[in-house]
Amino acid sequence: MLFFSPSPLLSLPVCGLVVQHIKRRDIILKRELGEGAFGKVFLAECYNLCPTKDKMLVAVKTLKDPNLSARKDFQREAELLTNLQHDHIVKFYGVCVDGDPLIMVFEYMKHGDLNKFLRAHGPDAMILVDGQPLQSNGELGLSQMLHIATQIASGMVYLGSQHFVHRDLATRNCLVGNGLLVKIGDFGMSRDIYSSDYYRRGSWAGADLAGGNGSSYEALACWVGGHTMLPIRWMPPESIMYRKFSTESDVWSFGVILWEIFTYGKQPWFQLGNNEVIECITQGRVLDRPRICPKEVYDIMLGCWQREPQQRLNVKDIQKVLFAMGKATPVYLDILG
Repeated sequence: MLFFSPSPLLSLPVCGLVVQHIKRRDIILKRELGEGAFGKVFLAECYNLCPTKDKMLVAVKTLKDPNLSARKDFQREAELLTNLQHDHIVKFYGVCVDGDPLIMVFEYMKHGDLNKFLRAHGPDAMILVDGQPLQSNGELGLSQMLHIATQIASGMVYLGSQHFVHRDLATRNCLVGNGLLVKIGDFGMSRDIYSSDYYRRGSWAGADLAGGNGSSYEALACWVGGHTMLPIRWMPPESIMYRKFSTESDVWSFGVILWEIFTYGKQPWFQLGNNEVIECITQGRVLDRPRICPKEVYDIMLGCWQREPQQRLNVKDIQKVLFAMGKATPVYLDILG
Protein backbone atom coordinates (compact mmCIF):
# COMPACT_ATOMS: atom_id res chain seq x y z
CA MET A 1 0.00 0.00 0.00
CA LEU A 2 1.46 3.29 -1.04
CA PHE A 3 1.47 6.13 1.42
CA PHE A 4 -1.61 8.09 0.51
CA SER A 5 -2.15 11.78 1.06
CA PRO A 6 -4.86 12.47 3.64
CA SER A 7 -7.57 14.88 2.54
CA PRO A 8 -10.51 16.51 4.31
CA LEU A 9 -12.63 14.79 1.66
CA LEU A 10 -11.55 11.38 2.94
CA SER A 11 -13.75 10.57 5.89
CA LEU A 12 -12.95 7.13 7.27
CA PRO A 13 -13.06 7.46 11.07
CA VAL A 14 -10.01 6.12 12.86
CA CYS A 15 -11.11 4.68 16.16
CA GLY A 16 -10.85 1.68 18.41
CA LEU A 17 -7.52 0.05 17.66
CA VAL A 18 -4.16 1.56 18.53
CA VAL A 19 -1.20 1.20 16.16
CA GLN A 20 1.21 -1.41 17.53
CA HIS A 21 4.81 -0.26 17.88
CA ILE A 22 7.47 -2.89 17.19
CA LYS A 23 11.03 -2.60 18.48
CA ARG A 24 13.73 -2.40 15.81
CA ARG A 25 15.79 -5.05 17.58
CA ASP A 26 12.92 -7.51 17.08
CA ILE A 27 13.08 -7.18 13.27
CA ILE A 28 15.76 -9.19 11.45
CA LEU A 29 15.90 -8.53 7.71
CA LYS A 30 16.39 -11.66 5.57
CA ARG A 31 16.32 -10.52 1.95
CA GLU A 32 14.93 -7.82 -0.31
CA LEU A 33 11.61 -8.62 -1.96
CA GLY A 34 11.43 -5.54 -4.13
CA GLU A 35 11.49 -1.78 -4.25
CA GLY A 36 8.66 0.67 -4.72
CA ALA A 37 8.54 4.41 -5.21
CA PHE A 38 8.45 5.00 -1.47
CA GLY A 39 11.08 2.51 -0.31
CA LYS A 40 12.20 -1.10 -0.23
CA VAL A 41 10.26 -4.15 0.91
CA PHE A 42 12.04 -6.96 2.75
CA LEU A 43 11.31 -10.45 3.98
CA ALA A 44 12.11 -10.41 7.68
CA GLU A 45 11.83 -12.36 10.90
CA CYS A 46 9.97 -10.60 13.68
CA TYR A 47 10.27 -11.61 17.32
CA ASN A 48 7.69 -11.07 20.08
CA LEU A 49 4.94 -10.32 17.58
CA CYS A 50 2.67 -13.24 18.39
CA PRO A 51 2.25 -14.66 21.92
CA THR A 52 2.14 -18.22 20.59
CA LYS A 53 5.26 -17.97 18.42
CA ASP A 54 8.83 -16.97 19.25
CA LYS A 55 9.29 -15.51 15.78
CA MET A 56 7.45 -15.31 12.49
CA LEU A 57 8.13 -14.33 8.90
CA VAL A 58 6.82 -10.92 7.91
CA ALA A 59 7.09 -8.44 5.05
CA VAL A 60 8.43 -5.03 6.04
CA LYS A 61 8.02 -1.86 4.02
CA THR A 62 10.50 0.93 4.58
CA LEU A 63 9.98 4.67 4.12
CA LYS A 64 12.75 6.03 1.91
CA ASP A 65 11.98 9.74 2.29
CA PRO A 66 11.75 10.72 5.99
CA ASN A 67 10.56 14.32 5.46
CA LEU A 68 7.85 15.69 7.73
CA SER A 69 5.06 15.35 5.19
CA ALA A 70 5.95 11.72 4.45
CA ARG A 71 6.09 10.95 8.18
CA LYS A 72 2.61 12.38 8.68
CA ASP A 73 1.27 10.32 5.79
CA PHE A 74 3.02 7.27 7.26
CA GLN A 75 1.31 7.76 10.62
CA ARG A 76 -2.11 8.33 9.07
CA GLU A 77 -1.82 5.25 6.87
CA ALA A 78 -0.73 3.14 9.85
CA GLU A 79 -3.82 4.26 11.77
CA LEU A 80 -6.09 3.40 8.86
CA LEU A 81 -4.48 0.01 8.20
CA THR A 82 -4.68 -0.92 11.88
CA ASN A 83 -8.45 -0.68 11.62
CA LEU A 84 -8.63 -2.98 8.58
CA GLN A 85 -9.30 -6.44 9.96
CA HIS A 86 -10.51 -9.08 7.51
CA ASP A 87 -9.59 -12.59 6.39
CA HIS A 88 -9.01 -11.41 2.82
CA ILE A 89 -7.08 -8.21 3.49
CA VAL A 90 -3.34 -8.56 4.11
CA LYS A 91 -2.81 -8.18 7.85
CA PHE A 92 -0.99 -5.10 9.10
CA TYR A 93 0.94 -5.78 12.32
CA GLY A 94 2.34 -2.37 13.19
CA VAL A 95 5.20 0.08 12.79
CA CYS A 96 8.77 0.60 13.88
CA VAL A 97 9.57 4.29 14.43
CA ASP A 98 12.56 4.18 16.80
CA GLY A 99 15.10 5.43 14.26
CA ASP A 100 15.27 5.44 10.47
CA PRO A 101 14.03 4.16 8.17
CA LEU A 102 10.43 4.09 9.36
CA ILE A 103 9.02 0.60 8.89
CA MET A 104 5.58 -0.94 8.39
CA VAL A 105 5.19 -4.64 9.19
CA PHE A 106 2.74 -6.84 7.26
CA GLU A 107 2.02 -10.54 7.15
CA TYR A 108 4.12 -12.47 4.65
CA MET A 109 2.24 -14.30 1.91
CA LYS A 110 4.41 -17.20 0.82
CA HIS A 111 3.43 -17.45 -2.86
CA GLY A 112 3.72 -13.77 -3.70
CA ASP A 113 1.45 -11.79 -5.97
CA LEU A 114 -1.52 -13.41 -7.67
CA ASN A 115 -0.50 -12.41 -11.20
CA LYS A 116 2.76 -14.32 -11.01
CA PHE A 117 0.96 -17.21 -9.31
CA LEU A 118 -1.58 -17.42 -12.14
CA ARG A 119 1.14 -17.47 -14.79
CA ALA A 120 2.97 -20.17 -12.84
CA HIS A 121 -0.15 -22.35 -12.92
CA GLY A 122 -1.23 -21.82 -16.51
CA PRO A 123 -0.61 -23.64 -19.79
CA ASP A 124 2.55 -21.61 -20.45
CA ALA A 125 3.96 -21.99 -16.95
CA MET A 126 7.35 -23.30 -18.01
CA ILE A 127 8.25 -20.27 -20.08
CA LEU A 128 10.47 -17.58 -18.58
CA VAL A 129 8.71 -14.94 -16.50
CA ASP A 130 10.78 -11.87 -15.62
CA GLY A 131 13.81 -13.81 -16.80
CA GLN A 132 13.22 -16.64 -14.33
CA PRO A 133 11.84 -20.13 -15.06
CA LEU A 134 8.72 -20.84 -13.03
CA GLN A 135 8.03 -24.29 -11.62
CA SER A 136 4.52 -25.35 -12.50
CA ASN A 137 2.38 -27.40 -10.13
CA GLY A 138 -0.27 -27.95 -12.77
CA GLU A 139 -2.97 -25.75 -14.23
CA LEU A 140 -5.59 -24.21 -12.00
CA GLY A 141 -9.03 -25.71 -12.45
CA LEU A 142 -12.39 -23.95 -12.65
CA SER A 143 -13.24 -24.50 -9.00
CA GLN A 144 -9.89 -23.06 -7.93
CA MET A 145 -10.35 -20.00 -10.14
CA LEU A 146 -13.79 -19.40 -8.68
CA HIS A 147 -12.37 -19.82 -5.17
CA ILE A 148 -9.72 -17.17 -5.88
CA ALA A 149 -12.30 -14.76 -7.30
CA THR A 150 -14.71 -15.30 -4.41
CA GLN A 151 -12.03 -14.43 -1.86
CA ILE A 152 -11.12 -11.18 -3.62
CA ALA A 153 -14.81 -10.26 -3.83
CA SER A 154 -15.13 -10.95 -0.10
CA GLY A 155 -12.26 -8.57 0.62
CA MET A 156 -13.89 -5.95 -1.59
CA VAL A 157 -17.19 -6.28 0.26
CA TYR A 158 -15.32 -5.53 3.48
CA LEU A 159 -13.47 -2.53 2.02
CA GLY A 160 -16.78 -1.16 0.79
CA SER A 161 -18.28 -1.54 4.26
CA GLN A 162 -15.38 0.56 5.56
CA HIS A 163 -15.94 3.21 2.85
CA PHE A 164 -12.58 2.48 1.25
CA VAL A 165 -12.03 2.94 -2.47
CA HIS A 166 -8.95 0.96 -3.50
CA ARG A 167 -8.39 2.52 -6.97
CA ASP A 168 -5.77 -0.04 -8.07
CA LEU A 169 -7.41 -3.45 -7.83
CA ALA A 170 -5.60 -5.98 -10.01
CA THR A 171 -4.11 -9.45 -9.61
CA ARG A 172 -0.66 -7.90 -9.17
CA ASN A 173 -2.02 -6.26 -6.00
CA CYS A 174 -3.40 -9.45 -4.48
CA LEU A 175 -1.21 -11.92 -2.60
CA VAL A 176 -1.36 -15.70 -2.29
CA GLY A 177 -0.61 -17.76 0.81
CA ASN A 178 -0.76 -21.44 1.69
CA GLY A 179 -3.90 -23.38 0.85
CA LEU A 180 -4.79 -21.03 -2.01
CA LEU A 181 -5.57 -18.26 0.48
CA VAL A 182 -5.86 -14.95 -1.40
CA LYS A 183 -5.83 -11.47 0.12
CA ILE A 184 -5.98 -7.92 -1.20
CA GLY A 185 -2.78 -6.07 -0.50
CA ASP A 186 -0.07 -4.01 -2.18
CA PHE A 187 3.33 -3.18 -0.74
CA GLY A 188 3.92 -0.44 -3.29
CA MET A 189 6.16 -2.51 -5.57
CA SER A 190 3.72 -3.20 -8.39
CA ARG A 191 4.37 0.05 -10.24
CA ASP A 192 8.02 -0.93 -10.57
CA ILE A 193 7.69 -4.68 -11.13
CA TYR A 194 4.67 -4.31 -13.44
CA SER A 195 5.57 -0.95 -14.94
CA SER A 196 4.03 -1.88 -18.32
CA ASP A 197 0.64 -2.12 -16.59
CA TYR A 198 0.75 1.61 -15.86
CA TYR A 199 0.36 4.60 -18.15
CA ARG A 200 2.69 7.51 -17.44
CA ARG A 201 0.88 10.80 -17.68
CA GLY A 202 2.22 14.13 -16.48
CA SER A 203 -0.93 16.23 -16.66
CA TRP A 204 -2.96 14.83 -13.77
CA ALA A 205 -3.09 16.97 -10.64
CA GLY A 206 -2.41 14.98 -7.49
CA ALA A 207 -4.84 17.12 -5.50
CA ASP A 208 -7.67 16.15 -7.83
CA LEU A 209 -6.94 12.47 -7.30
CA ALA A 210 -7.62 12.79 -3.57
CA GLY A 211 -11.27 13.58 -4.20
CA GLY A 212 -14.25 11.30 -4.42
CA ASN A 213 -16.45 9.52 -1.90
CA GLY A 214 -14.93 7.35 0.79
CA SER A 215 -11.33 6.78 1.72
CA SER A 216 -8.60 5.61 -0.61
CA TYR A 217 -6.92 2.31 0.21
CA GLU A 218 -3.91 3.87 -1.46
CA ALA A 219 -3.40 6.98 -3.52
CA LEU A 220 -3.77 6.24 -7.19
CA ALA A 221 -1.17 8.80 -8.18
CA CYS A 222 2.38 7.54 -8.00
CA TRP A 223 4.77 10.17 -9.28
CA VAL A 224 7.84 8.72 -10.95
CA GLY A 225 10.14 11.05 -12.83
CA GLY A 226 7.49 13.77 -12.87
CA HIS A 227 4.79 11.51 -14.29
CA THR A 228 1.68 9.97 -12.78
CA MET A 229 1.43 6.21 -13.31
CA LEU A 230 -2.15 5.17 -13.96
CA PRO A 231 -3.51 1.59 -14.23
CA ILE A 232 -5.68 2.52 -17.22
CA ARG A 233 -6.25 -1.09 -18.34
CA TRP A 234 -8.18 -1.62 -15.10
CA MET A 235 -9.93 1.78 -15.04
CA PRO A 236 -13.52 2.59 -16.10
CA PRO A 237 -14.36 5.44 -18.49
CA GLU A 238 -15.31 7.91 -15.73
CA SER A 239 -11.97 7.41 -13.98
CA ILE A 240 -9.98 7.86 -17.19
CA MET A 241 -11.93 10.87 -18.43
CA TYR A 242 -13.09 12.65 -15.27
CA ARG A 243 -10.89 11.26 -12.47
CA LYS A 244 -13.93 9.93 -10.63
CA PHE A 245 -13.36 6.99 -8.28
CA SER A 246 -15.92 5.10 -6.24
CA THR A 247 -16.95 1.65 -5.10
CA GLU A 248 -18.41 1.28 -8.60
CA SER A 249 -15.06 2.01 -10.24
CA ASP A 250 -13.57 -0.73 -8.05
CA VAL A 251 -16.29 -3.07 -9.33
CA TRP A 252 -15.16 -2.33 -12.90
CA SER A 253 -11.61 -3.26 -11.88
CA PHE A 254 -12.88 -6.49 -10.34
CA GLY A 255 -14.34 -7.46 -13.70
CA VAL A 256 -10.84 -7.07 -15.15
CA ILE A 257 -9.46 -9.19 -12.29
CA LEU A 258 -11.89 -11.95 -13.29
CA TRP A 259 -10.60 -11.68 -16.86
CA GLU A 260 -7.01 -11.95 -15.57
CA ILE A 261 -7.85 -15.05 -13.54
CA PHE A 262 -9.45 -16.83 -16.49
CA THR A 263 -6.55 -15.98 -18.81
CA TYR A 264 -3.92 -17.16 -16.30
CA GLY A 265 -2.61 -13.66 -15.71
CA LYS A 266 -2.53 -12.11 -19.18
CA GLN A 267 -2.31 -8.34 -19.38
CA PRO A 268 -5.70 -6.82 -20.32
CA TRP A 269 -5.65 -5.46 -23.87
CA PHE A 270 -2.14 -6.92 -24.23
CA GLN A 271 -2.29 -6.47 -27.99
CA LEU A 272 -2.82 -2.69 -27.71
CA GLY A 273 -0.74 0.30 -26.71
CA ASN A 274 -1.86 2.57 -23.88
CA ASN A 275 -3.40 5.25 -26.10
CA GLU A 276 -5.35 2.58 -27.99
CA VAL A 277 -6.56 1.15 -24.67
CA ILE A 278 -7.83 4.56 -23.57
CA GLU A 279 -9.69 4.91 -26.87
CA CYS A 280 -11.23 1.43 -26.59
CA ILE A 281 -12.45 1.89 -23.01
CA THR A 282 -13.83 5.39 -23.51
CA GLN A 283 -15.64 4.29 -26.70
CA GLY A 284 -17.35 1.39 -24.95
CA ARG A 285 -15.37 -1.65 -26.05
CA VAL A 286 -14.86 -4.45 -23.52
CA LEU A 287 -12.48 -7.38 -23.21
CA ASP A 288 -13.41 -10.56 -25.06
CA ARG A 289 -14.53 -13.67 -23.21
CA PRO A 290 -11.52 -15.86 -22.32
CA ARG A 291 -11.55 -19.27 -23.98
CA ILE A 292 -11.89 -21.26 -20.74
CA CYS A 293 -14.29 -18.82 -19.08
CA PRO A 294 -17.84 -20.01 -18.32
CA LYS A 295 -20.56 -17.86 -19.82
CA GLU A 296 -21.92 -17.27 -16.31
CA VAL A 297 -18.60 -15.75 -15.23
CA TYR A 298 -18.33 -13.63 -18.38
CA ASP A 299 -21.82 -12.32 -17.65
CA ILE A 300 -20.46 -11.10 -14.30
CA MET A 301 -17.59 -9.38 -16.12
CA LEU A 302 -20.05 -7.65 -18.45
CA GLY A 303 -22.10 -6.61 -15.42
CA CYS A 304 -18.98 -5.02 -13.95
CA TRP A 305 -18.24 -3.18 -17.20
CA GLN A 306 -21.50 -1.28 -17.59
CA ARG A 307 -20.67 2.23 -18.74
CA GLU A 308 -22.93 3.90 -16.16
CA PRO A 309 -21.48 3.28 -12.66
CA GLN A 310 -24.89 2.85 -11.02
CA GLN A 311 -25.79 0.09 -13.49
CA ARG A 312 -22.85 -2.08 -12.48
CA LEU A 313 -23.29 -5.15 -10.32
CA ASN A 314 -23.09 -4.83 -6.55
CA VAL A 315 -19.99 -6.50 -5.13
CA LYS A 316 -22.06 -8.26 -2.45
CA ASP A 317 -24.17 -9.88 -5.16
CA ILE A 318 -21.03 -10.77 -7.12
CA GLN A 319 -19.54 -12.51 -4.09
CA LYS A 320 -22.72 -14.52 -3.50
CA VAL A 321 -22.99 -15.62 -7.14
CA LEU A 322 -19.32 -16.64 -7.34
CA PHE A 323 -19.61 -18.59 -4.10
CA ALA A 324 -22.66 -20.44 -5.42
CA MET A 325 -20.88 -21.19 -8.71
CA GLY A 326 -17.94 -22.61 -6.79
CA LYS A 327 -20.28 -25.01 -5.03
CA ALA A 328 -22.02 -26.06 -8.25
CA THR A 329 -20.99 -28.97 -10.43
CA PRO A 330 -18.68 -27.59 -13.16
CA VAL A 331 -20.41 -29.65 -15.88
CA TYR A 332 -23.36 -27.26 -15.76
CA LEU A 333 -21.21 -24.26 -16.61
CA ASP A 334 -20.98 -23.25 -20.26
CA ILE A 335 -17.31 -23.16 -21.29
CA LEU A 336 -16.00 -22.21 -24.73
CA GLY A 337 -14.40 -25.05 -26.66
